[in-house]
Amino acid sequence: MDGWLTEGPAVLVTVAMVEGSGPREPGAKMLVSADALNGTIGGGHLELRAIAIARDMLKDGQPRRLERFALGPSLGQCCGGVVHLAFELLEPAHAALLARHRHEDVWRLSALDGAPHTALFDANARQLAGEGAPMFARHRGTHVMQEQDGRRWLVDPVTPPGAHLMLFGAGHVGAAIVRALADLPCRVTWVDERDEQFPASVPANVSVEATDMPEALAARAPAGTCFLVMTHSHALDQRLADAILSRPGADWFGLIGSHTKRKQFEHRLRARGIDPARIDGMVCPIGVPGIAGKAPAVIAASVAAQLLQLWESRDAAGAASEPSAPSFRLVASERI
Repeated sequence: MDGWLTEGPAVLVTVAMVEGSGPREPGAKMLVSADALNGTIGGGHLELRAIAIARDMLKDGQPRRLERFALGPSLGQCCGGVVHLAFELLEPAHAALLARHRHEDVWRLSALDGAPHTALFDANARQLAGEGAPMFARHRGTHVMQEQDGRRWLVDPVTPPGAHLMLFGAGHVGAAIVRALADLPCRVTWVDERDEQFPASVPANVSVEATDMPEALAARAPAGTCFLVMTHSHALDQRLADAILSRPGADWFGLIGSHTKRKQFEHRLRARGIDPARIDGMVCPIGVPGIAGKAPAVIAASVAAQLLQLWESRDAAGAASEPSAPSFRLVASERI
């Protein structure tokens, strides 16, 4: 999650386990400081209780805690399941370490009993921080494990968003799409030739590229990148479409415009020898069916929903095909 860094101590609240139905999935997080919040574990009475517990921990210095919440009887929430929340006092040095690795796939093992202790390592079992920790199974995702002596550990993968959008065009619609994607699990590379078109500040998940060679950026983007083209120039849109559809593979490509624009582009792309199958896969018009409004905010909401559908479908397909990962053991290293 973004926002690891705080001015002072904070409590990291993690959904550790869910039995039945809950408002958020295991791994969902919220960072609670004395006067601020970042993230959410689902809202409602559960979140209010979690905030109160976290701020009590900040007052008394309690380092770790695991709490069980029955949503129906104790909190009056209609989910009806049971949620286990892990609370960890996060000192600034620990928060800075997590912030440094926020763009990497890392695993945290945090002791919930006994002396406070957290171990951190990467997906290749390279030690990043912390001392030895028990073996655990990666394929279980976020969970609580218990050693034979009864000591409990929070096992928590912290992964950056895998979804990457390269957005060409810093006009009104492009800016609205950036705002719509600001809090969604994705990374955005925002590209335009005109540096002055970009706002003074952008969301944390956005990087800006002001370049007079946007086609080159499209050509060398990593495989799996999604492309969305909406520049100020139809000629530039055409060059970008050519560059994107000439890439190997079948990356998702959306082009703003009407059915008439699509027909024009199809004709020109075929004349340039672009694979007909890639042209057929071009998404134009963009957005989910049934939303016809042309206001920038309306287009942005529709496109954000379309991209979420695509990314969640990809994630589900990837999870179904991923083999079980082996267990790892950490070795002694520097304490966090």
